[in-house]
Amino acid sequence: MQAAEIYLLLEQNYHKFNQPAFIPDDPISIPHQFTLKQDIEISGLFAAMLAWGQRKTIIAKCNELLLRFDHAPYDFIKNHQEQDLKALLGFKHRTFNDTDLLYLVYFLHQFYNQHDSLEIAFVGPDVIKILNQKDRLEYFHNLVFSLPEAPVRTRKHISTPARKSACKRINMYLRWMVRQDNQGVDFGLWQHMQPADLMCPCDVHVDRVARRLGLITRPQTDWQTAVELTLQLQEFDPLDPVKYDFALFGLGLEERYG
Repeated sequence: MQAAEIYLLLEQNYHKFNQPAFIPDDPISIPHQFTLKQDIEISGLFAAMLAWGQRKTIIAKCNELLLRFDHAPYDFIKNHQEQDLKALLGFKHRTFNDTDLLYLVYFLHQFYNQHDSLEIAFVGPDVIKILNQKDRLEYFHNLVFSLPEAPVRTRKHISTPARKSACKRINMYLRWMVRQDNQGVDFGLWQHMQPADLMCPCDVHVDRVARRLGLITRPQTDWQTAVELTLQLQEFDPLDPVKYDFALFGLGLEERYG
């Protein structure tokens, strides 16, 4: 397939899938339950971290977590008392369990006592210094696990390019928080990163379709694969390459379900 044909295919399917109808069956539906910025940030972070497996199951587990947060994640994170944490015991999704949950609640409590937005956890307090997306993801990972109470087991739930991970879920989360195109799917809450900075999430559907189109040639799927794919997508839209995540993911879903 020629580049012009690929561009047309991606553009058509970007417009097809980047619509409000995309929201209910996707984990992005979780932060869409809120209007307060911090509620969107927190519920979106957990929805992205738990985005592992069938989308229906992911959404169900996220809604269970919101119930445990009394459907007010920011208020719970900021103002909970020790006895309130009992509501989180027993939560589990795949290998993510209540040990991981309790630590992340602890970290977020400490963080939001000092900062107004989780964006600072990626760009740093001096936002002009961390300009590379790889460095931002590494900074976020190191910050989350900088507290002495951090369990070793929880590290696997937040990927980092330092371990050569493609960082699919964190890149998806950043797409949600940074992109804004008036279609009502992504939020565009954060201002210190631009859509041009984002890396494409290498979901299994995205990876499969991108390889078929020749947008990925790297044999394995790792951080360099995400870089390769994003650079290819920049050829079609240098200012907003990750908008084509909608197209690649949607095409992959259609292949799967016919």
